[in-house]
Amino acid sequence: MLRDLAFKIVDWPAKGEFRISRSTLTSFTVVQVSISHDRFTGIAECRPYARYGESADSVIAQIETIRPEIESGLSIQNLQSHMAPGAARNAIDCALWDLKAKMDKAPVWQLLQLPKPHARKTAYTLSLDTPKRMAEAARDAKIYSLLKLKIGDKNGLSCCQAVLNARPDAALIIDANEAMSASDLSALADLNGAKNIALVEQPYPAGNDHKFTIGHPLAICADESLHTSNDLLALKQAGYRAVNVKLDKTGGLTEALKVMKKAKELDFQIMAGCMVGSSLAMAPMMMLESFADYIDLDGPLLLSKDHSPSLKYKGGQICPPESNLWG
Repeated sequence: MLRDLAFKIVDWPAKGEFRISRSTLTSFTVVQVSISHDRFTGIAECRPYARYGESADSVIAQIETIRPEIESGLSIQNLQSHMAPGAARNAIDCALWDLKAKMDKAPVWQLLQLPKPHARKTAYTLSLDTPKRMAEAARDAKIYSLLKLKIGDKNGLSCCQAVLNARPDAALIIDANEAMSASDLSALADLNGAKNIALVEQPYPAGNDHKFTIGHPLAICADESLHTSNDLLALKQAGYRAVNVKLDKTGGLTEALKVMKKAKELDFQIMAGCMVGSSLAMAPMMMLESFADYIDLDGPLLLSKDHSPSLKYKGGQICPPESNLWG
């Protein structure tokens, strides 16, 4: 066999409880993959996501199904048709890119013929809580000028107003994870300081969009509604003005690049986003930072322990990965 494939399940502990509209977590289960050829090893991390019917076991089962092809030398390009988009393909795709970079002695951004990545301002996520506690968390996160608010179907507007009042200097991304009511969506633009709301992310459940976004004064961003480049045209027709691209949804860096290129052609605003994971999970997306209007790669900041080596965060910015981490 040309290659050796290995994987392991890792649980990253959260800093306290992480709440969104549909769940509360104290740790994040990921699958880390390594693919070795001769003396070179490529590594990557994916986060199985229950919302998409994934678990660590299901991801491992998918990877095992394609083990013979991977170990026999399956190319990055052919991988795209051998596995469905999702966390499992993301891990394999990104591990293969890391392996290729090491074997070719060239960084991934160069292999993709992209600009060299630069440090960028990242959003910082405020877990769903009471309005008072979210306002306190916003003040504590004073080095971050872009805040993402996780809200639910109760007290959502109150939480938004509390943070707008607490941080009038910050731009906000409001993320309801498919749980916002029609009345709350309509009322968002009337909040005091609403001019600071940069995006409203996935207010309604995927599949129930029904062109609700057309004409809304705030920019509506697709998250759960976007997986691959095949979704973009319908989202444009529904009135979305922005898309949140995540490697675990696209099934890796290869498709994420395709999504971003097509999104630019369709005049979407682009967020380079993530599932919560370690620095290893964030690193590949930094190759695409030049496409992104917004960077939301704060996963490691929400953990009490990170992969080593890790990404560097300085003054509210995320720095590109060094080669000893990935790529």
